[in-house]
Amino acid sequence: MTDIEAYLDFVLTLFFAFGLCFEVPIFTIVAVWSGFTTIESLVDKRPYVIVSAFIIGMFLTPPDVLSQTLLAVPMWLLFEIGLLFARLNRKPERLERDMKTVTAPNLTQKRRRKSKK
Repeated sequence: MTDIEAYLDFVLTLFFAFGLCFEVPIFTIVAVWSGFTTIESLVDKRPYVIVSAFIIGMFLTPPDVLSQTLLAVPMWLLFEIGLLFARLNRKPERLERDMKTVTAPNLTQKRRRKSKK
């Protein structure tokens, strides 16, 4: 019976680890949407996220590098996907503010007007 218990413990640990891994985009989107963090700060912290993914993979997987990598790389890629969707799903007032800065008079038009004078 101990072999079955060890196997079930191993399988449940991996299910938990990979289930947590696939929640990363949701955590990222909710953190940006709620205002807890910004996309720019997450982009600045990208190297720390990659290292953290490998550390989490080290603790949640069996003691071999392949399992750690098989957990860490998808976690990192899902973080990047979460950033992409967070950029697409900004709050409406922030979108309006960003659109105003984009649609402001173009600098090249201002320079042309100055050069004609």
